[in-house]
Amino acid sequence: MVIFPPPLAKLANGGVFAFMEVLNDSYYMSLALELAAKASGQTGINPVVGCVVVKEGRIVGVGTHLKRGTGHAEVHALQMAGDEAEGATVYVTLEPCSHFGKTPPCCERIINAKAARVVVATTDPNPQVAGRGIARLREENIEVEVGLLDEQSRNMNEKFNKYITTRLPFVTLKTASTLDGKIASHTGDSRWITGSAAREQVHTLRHQHEAIMVGIGTLLADDPQLTTRAAVPAIHPVRIIVDSQLRLPLAARVVTDGLSRTIVLASGQADPAREELLTQAGIEVIRCGEGTRVDLAEAMRKLGELEIGSILLEGGGKLNGAMLEAGLIDKIMIYMATKIIGGTSSPGTFTFDGFEKMSQAIELDHVKVEMAGEDICISGYPAYGNE
Repeated sequence: MVIFPPPLAKLANGGVFAFMEVLNDSYYMSLALELAAKASGQTGINPVVGCVVVKEGRIVGVGTHLKRGTGHAEVHALQMAGDEAEGATVYVTLEPCSHFGKTPPCCERIINAKAARVVVATTDPNPQVAGRGIARLREENIEVEVGLLDEQSRNMNEKFNKYITTRLPFVTLKTASTLDGKIASHTGDSRWITGSAAREQVHTLRHQHEAIMVGIGTLLADDPQLTTRAAVPAIHPVRIIVDSQLRLPLAARVVTDGLSRTIVLASGQADPAREELLTQAGIEVIRCGEGTRVDLAEAMRKLGELEIGSILLEGGGKLNGAMLEAGLIDKIMIYMATKIIGGTSSPGTFTFDGFEKMSQAIELDHVKVEMAGEDICISGYPAYGNE
């Protein structure tokens, strides 16, 4: 009696060749996912997508979506494959589009190339696609398989997935703190809480988000550039300042350096004269709410209308707390140094009234704990509404 191990048991009737096909599919899809990941931060509100074309055991084409409005991953891969695309298998990390947007539909490109089989990691949440691409391929008798490494693909496009379905930006809160939860000393000194490895990762995060957001307190204290200073040139995010009363100095570097687009979120009662001065200096002012404070939920809606699909929040305790209270943070990344600074007046990561009971605390789902040099990075997704 032959006893198959679990992976082979399901395929016993199909033999070893069927098992090998599964291994190959996973291998090629993993390669497509790796290609997609390399373009993170370059595609704007578009998803990152990778594609690999394989014929008779050989890779004949690879492609990645590199920039919004340019050819999708399938186009690049099929162009590389040329005539060898006929009868080939196309591995793509996201369902091929079926509609005319800024580029023609990828489904038709695959059909015209006469590919025999398409393996798709996950369906597209975009309502304009949402299964239509898969259906179109099957109409042309192309074999389509869906779901291989689905979770990896969806996680890779978590920013796109939220924006395309809600038109609201995906907000990642990133902060650096000591073991006792302080983001600065009682004198306000915060350079440097974490080491160089963590700071390098933060610049990569800036590159991977369309915008970076801070409060006016952070800007007045540090006069930061809010740019991406990676080892190689990288894309600078849009700079967003939450400044209810328009206190942003005209001499601030975000006003004068011209390195990136800068948006100021103000309250409805901010001084019109200050708005005029900032506008003349090239700053975009967006009023959010009629009160004396910025309506953060309205701010997110207006930023979404500007096609800002992802924001890296690097605020102080007050802005972090307000965003958390409003349920506007999608992901939290805390870089924690193995230091204790103390101080009853030292600012903390989150400043808000808080909850009455521990059972009401906001917990994180899908928590990861990783090392960044000598610092600890704890990341997860806030689960709002816990009782």
